[in-house]
Amino acid sequence: MSVELTDRPTASPARPPRVPVPGRERGPAAPPAPELTRAWRPPGPLDPALVLGVLRRGPGDPALRTAADGSLWRASRTPCGPGTLRVARRRGEDLVEASAWGPGAPWLLDALPSLLGADDDPAAFTPRHRVLLHAHRRHPGLRLGRTGLVLESLIPAVLEQKVTLSEAHRAWRLLLRRHGEPAPGPAGSPAEGMRVMPDARTWALIPSWEWHRAGVDGKRSATVLRAVRVAPRLEEAAGMDGASAADRLRLVPGIGPWTAAETLQRSNGDPDAVSVGDLHLPGLVGHALAGARTDDAGMLELLAPYAGQRHRACRLVLLSGVRPPRRAPRAAPRDIARL
Repeated sequence: MSVELTDRPTASPARPPRVPVPGRERGPAAPPAPELTRAWRPPGPLDPALVLGVLRRGPGDPALRTAADGSLWRASRTPCGPGTLRVARRRGEDLVEASAWGPGAPWLLDALPSLLGADDDPAAFTPRHRVLLHAHRRHPGLRLGRTGLVLESLIPAVLEQKVTLSEAHRAWRLLLRRHGEPAPGPAGSPAEGMRVMPDARTWALIPSWEWHRAGVDGKRSATVLRAVRVAPRLEEAAGMDGASAADRLRLVPGIGPWTAAETLQRSNGDPDAVSVGDLHLPGLVGHALAGARTDDAGMLELLAPYAGQRHRACRLVLLSGVRPPRRAPRAAPRDIARL
């Protein structure tokens, strides 16, 4: 691991002091954050964009960006503090290059293999349906990564409860831009404009009208507030097995099977966490595996042969592109902020 430090420019002592203008004074420029780097060779085929894509909360997610060169930039709040991670494939080589900035940089680089699916075992999955067989072959770089950060995946999942994705993604963007902190990183890089998720205390101090302005109803905001009050206990779930971790999350009122599964798929890389209660998933799985729409019970029955790998089977269904014919118009987003 190498460290690159850049000296901070100093101001001329002869320059007279500036009179601060309210609302415009920014203070002295912060010193550039040191860059830490790491190169890692994955144990098999790997598509970083496919692995990390599930962490993106909409095209305008302030915490995850894809740069023009194809590298992925991700801002996170680690146990060591905020950090920004850049991940890219080295051209012509089966090697992943990563750079990180901020207090959380060492933690992010240490967790890089797990984030990219080093703990996952794709060979444990045996396709039993033609659709899954073809999708499995077309996406050899699919691995189920684990972030090791529970709250980071839990809060967006709560925001997605009972609303359209566009509503949830808008709420996530607004809350991060207003209450998150700037992501560390070099000037002129994609890190500029990115935001690190607020810490538990900041989430707890967001006033009710800010939730309303972001389009988040009282039920979802109350669930987030209950979760952040026990954040350390919830973060422990990252080191638990799937069943124990789900039980820990569901102790918080407002967190049910769907929210727990959506969280653990990302924080723990759980290959068996099924999003029971999803509005669209049962229909997609039923159509892909049986040629007919079904409900949660029917979906679980179809996924029974993939016990231990049911989430991977669902990911492959989504990647297959097989979709049932639409029978109803899309749900219209609600503007809660206008109510």
